[in-house]
Amino acid sequence: MQVEVVMPKMGESIQEGKILRWIKKVGDKIQRDETILEISTDKVDSEIPSPIAGVLAKIIVQEQDTVPVGTVIAYVETDVTARIDSASPVQASSHHVAVNPEPVQTVTIQPNAHTVPSVPKGNNGSRFYSPLVRTIAKNEGLSIDDLAVISGSGTAGRVTKSDVLSYLKGRSAQPLSVPAPRGGSAIQKADLGELQKRYPATGYRIQQMDNVQQKMAEHMLRSVATSPHVAAVDEVDMTSLVNFRSRTSESFEKREGFKLTYTPFFASAVVQALKDFPIVNSSIEGDKIIFKHSINLGIAVASPTGLIVPNIQRADEKNFIGLARAISDLSNRTRNKKLLPDEIQGGTFTISNYGVFGTIIGTPIINQPQVAILGIGAIKKRPVVLTDQDGNDSIGIRSIMYLTLSFDHRIIDGAVGGQFLARLKWILENFEFNKVL
Repeated sequence: MQVEVVMPKMGESIQEGKILRWIKKVGDKIQRDETILEISTDKVDSEIPSPIAGVLAKIIVQEQDTVPVGTVIAYVETDVTARIDSASPVQASSHHVAVNPEPVQTVTIQPNAHTVPSVPKGNNGSRFYSPLVRTIAKNEGLSIDDLAVISGSGTAGRVTKSDVLSYLKGRSAQPLSVPAPRGGSAIQKADLGELQKRYPATGYRIQQMDNVQQKMAEHMLRSVATSPHVAAVDEVDMTSLVNFRSRTSESFEKREGFKLTYTPFFASAVVQALKDFPIVNSSIEGDKIIFKHSINLGIAVASPTGLIVPNIQRADEKNFIGLARAISDLSNRTRNKKLLPDEIQGGTFTISNYGVFGTIIGTPIINQPQVAILGIGAIKKRPVVLTDQDGNDSIGIRSIMYLTLSFDHRIIDGAVGGQFLARLKWILENFEFNKVL
C-alpha cells in the first residue's frame, strides 16, 4: 500500500513550508521516524521524520518549492517487495495531486503531535494568502479587494511576497495610491544581474539570504522602527556564583546528564526580577499595555542557520533544575534542527548571552512584540575596589560581568530599567545556591 506524506502544520500560525532538501531518494528504504527531508517555514528550519516504515516510492514536491500545509509531497510504499522505478521522472510540484491507482492511505507527519487540517483559505474565503502576504498587505494598507486583483505566480496561482511587492512598486508612481510603509521592515529583492556587474566573481561571492535570515532581517528592521530603544548597563560581581559552579559542576553533570552552564542562573534571576517588575514582561498594542500572567522566557541560541530564540513556556512555574533541563533540551534541539515553530512563538522576554563568544558589552535589539531584552557579557577577572564593613578599601581580583538591558522607552523609563537591572544584580550576587542542589 502506498501512503501519502503531506506537508505538516508545524505551528498554529504556519500555513506553508518550503522543502529545503530531500535526505532520502526514490527507492531508499525508510524506517519509521527516520528523517526523510528538511523543510523551512517563516519561523525555523526543521528535519521531518517519516510517519511510517517502507520505501520512498515517489517525490511530488521538488526541493526549493513552497506549498501550503496539507499538500501531498511524497508517497511511501509500505510493501518493501513492491517494484519501485527510481529512474522515473519526479513529478512537478502541484497543489492538486493525481489519484494513485493503487490503494492509498494518508498519514500525517506529526513533529509536534498536531493534526494537519485542510488547507486554509484567504480572508475572502476563496483564495489562499500566506501569513507573510497578509502581513505585508496590512503594513502597506492593502485590502482583500486589492489582493484579489494581483496575479499570483505561486503554486496554483497563489500570491507570493514578490507578487505583492511588484504590485506595490507598480503603484508607487501613482500619487496617493499606496500609503507610506509603516516601519520599512520589508527586505527588498536585489537584482542579481546588476549585482554581478558591480561585484564580479573574480573578487566577490554573492549569496542569497536563506528563509530564516530574511525573516530575521525583517524582524530586526521592524523592531528598530517600532520601539525607541534605550540601553542601560550594570556590572555584577559573579565571584561567588563562579566558585559555586566550579565546585558543583561535576556532580551536577553526573546527576542530570548535562553540563551546568551559567544560563540557568541567569534565567532563574530574570524570572524572579520579572515577577517584581511585571511591566518588563508586557507588550504594547496601540495605546494599551498588555500584562502577561505567564513568563515565556526566550533564550537566544546560535544555530547552523543563524540566531534562533526558542522559548521556555511558563518559565515562572519551573524551579532551577526545571529551567536547566529546559534550556539544555531547547539548545540541543535548536542546533540539531529538531525545534518546532510553536517553540519560538509567544515569548514575553528574551535573554541574549553573547558573552559565550567573549563579547563584554553589547546592545541587543528587542525581540518584538516584547518591550525589553537582556544582554549578558563575558565573565572576566578584574581588579576591583573592595570595601569592608568598617569602610576600609582594598584591591581584590573578582569575576565581573556586564549586563545590558535594552528596553522600549514608550513604557519603560530609565528609573524602571535601572531598578530592574539592580534587582538582577542583587539576585545574582546573592544567589540562593540551595535551589541548585
